[in-house]
Amino acid sequence: MMLLFFIVIYFDVIKIVNNLIKIMKMKRKLKLIKTSDGSHSICDIEKDEIYHSRYGAIQESLHIFINNGLKICKKKNIKILEVGLGTGLNLLLTYLNSRNKEIEYYSLEPFPIPFELIKKINYEEILSADIMSSIHNFPVQKKNILRDNFSFFRYECEFLSFDSFEKFDIIYYDAFSPRVQPKMWEPINFKKAYKLLNKEGFLITFCAKGEVKRSLKKVGFKLTHPKGPFGKREITLAQKS
Repeated sequence: MMLLFFIVIYFDVIKIVNNLIKIMKMKRKLKLIKTSDGSHSICDIEKDEIYHSRYGAIQESLHIFINNGLKICKKKNIKILEVGLGTGLNLLLTYLNSRNKEIEYYSLEPFPIPFELIKKINYEEILSADIMSSIHNFPVQKKNILRDNFSFFRYECEFLSFDSFEKFDIIYYDAFSPRVQPKMWEPINFKKAYKLLNKEGFLITFCAKGEVKRSLKKVGFKLTHPKGPFGKREITLAQKS
């Protein structure tokens, strides 16, 4: 009887958490903005946080996650885990820059942006690509073949709740900033990231705060700091040692 009681309590707690997440999704105030390179981003008005740099959404994502992420991985078959799907820009740029690679792309987003807003974003127009609907509307946790050499899985869960038997070559760590999402930058997240990476895999992120770098080092990552995109001095590349 006691076991049954605790099972019932457990599922009640799960329901409460899921309902809270739904409420948070509904209450967000999101606004479409144009950045300096002409590409759109989204501003979370209540958090006073922009999904990308005001100096250019595309230029920022291209510099950090493609030029200092995808393109430095020498493997032909690459598994990528993205923490923070957001607008889908990192995925779209990876898709456009990986025609000679085999990509398995996993992306986590516990708070998806409403597709009514996604439809207004101008990435497809600028980049001549037509996959935004496939990125955001395909069923979660199902294999989505975007191209013969590119498969995509979308999860609506937090990073620490993500269970996977897969090991990854690259982690795009693209959560909101430590000011807005401090828990996403705590050591427990980097311990998990380290375990999820293949040998010689790496994590790439826009954040170069001292506390974040110290946490990454404590976990065992070897750090380098490539030059940042326009408007940012440096970024962080954390290699599994």
